[in-house]
Amino acid sequence: MKIDDRQIEQVNGRIKALITAGSFYGKKLEEAGVGEIKTAEDFEKLPFSEKNDLRDAYPLGLMTAPEEEIVRIHSSSGTTGLPVIIPYTAKDVDDWAVMFKRCYEFAGITNTDRIQITPGYGLWTAGIGFQAGAEKLGAMVIPMGPGNTDKQLQMMMDMKSTVLCATSSYALLLAEEIEKRGIKDKICLKKGVIGSERWGEKMRKRISTELGIELYDIYGLTEIYGPGIGINCKYDTGIHYWDDYLYLEIIDPETGKNVPDGEWGEIVITTLVKEGAPLIRYRTHDLSRIIPGECPCGCSYPRIDVIQGRTDDMMKIKGVNVFPKQIEEVLKSFSELSSEYQIRISHLDGRDTMRIYVETTGEYDFDALSKKIAESVKSKIGFTPIVKVVELGLLPRSEKKTKRVIDERYS
Repeated sequence: MKIDDRQIEQVNGRIKALITAGSFYGKKLEEAGVGEIKTAEDFEKLPFSEKNDLRDAYPLGLMTAPEEEIVRIHSSSGTTGLPVIIPYTAKDVDDWAVMFKRCYEFAGITNTDRIQITPGYGLWTAGIGFQAGAEKLGAMVIPMGPGNTDKQLQMMMDMKSTVLCATSSYALLLAEEIEKRGIKDKICLKKGVIGSERWGEKMRKRISTELGIELYDIYGLTEIYGPGIGINCKYDTGIHYWDDYLYLEIIDPETGKNVPDGEWGEIVITTLVKEGAPLIRYRTHDLSRIIPGECPCGCSYPRIDVIQGRTDDMMKIKGVNVFPKQIEEVLKSFSELSSEYQIRISHLDGRDTMRIYVETTGEYDFDALSKKIAESVKSKIGFTPIVKVVELGLLPRSEKKTKRVIDERYS
């Protein structure tokens, strides 16, 4: 999908604001001799922006609107290096809430719903984004934030919450706790809006079945407003994203060139109307593809596929490039296994070792199952891992995001 004339005009407005403000990207554009663009070809010659650029701009080098118009900052949840500080104007905050309201509407959620919000509040964009969209919709918000599972479940029962907003990890933890406590008949949930981490089909089915709810996959990142820039509809044929606020490209991560619609690559996002910290051609490192054609729902918003992982997810083990998604595809073929797994990579006696921990019930032979899984993984990636089968529930659960890959070689 090529950028259209309206979007080019909007990008030119952001270019002017960036150069006038002397922000990091404005300086980049000046160095490249760019004052405006006229065609899609011009746009594709614009330099990319990267997370490291944003870190180098710490604390307020991204601020493009006058300071008196900045009403809030948010920060990325990354744990390495300097944080990324994103300033928002009042219009940015309202635009984000409008997009999030649209997400709820696409999920069939209305102002008669009671929305329990479990992602974190504060500098992170999640909790406050879910809340602002729900309030814009006119629904009742139950702003729990993360943790305190006892209280979460008590409020869920007492308030008769109909919508759960959570990471997939915490949604699974809550589902397992509801089952353990035998309180499913007291839970009124109908839908779940799940975001902030990639989750596989097996996990999706477990959460949906155990809670008895419809699940919707919300997309977003702090640098680009936060969660709420896209969601799947009831036909579940991909994630609709809001092209009146964003222009989205898919590039080959190696060459940086645009790939044809339908081909997999890295998502690159340009904000079309953002004031506080507009970003042009921001490399997200998320892997997806543009889905061509119309969705059965009939809406005109374009679609991307469910996020398949990240370009920086890759692990180099014994000289082989391995992605967690490859391991997940093998594991989902084993009906004996739960959705949970953990990969640990270590360096022992001069060589790399990969251990894969998986869960199952006591009705299976753990040793025989381990061997079958190890053989299947070897056929996929070319070397044999050590597979450890453990009892259901033994792998860690998280109230935020579950860490599935632990590389002990560098710790």
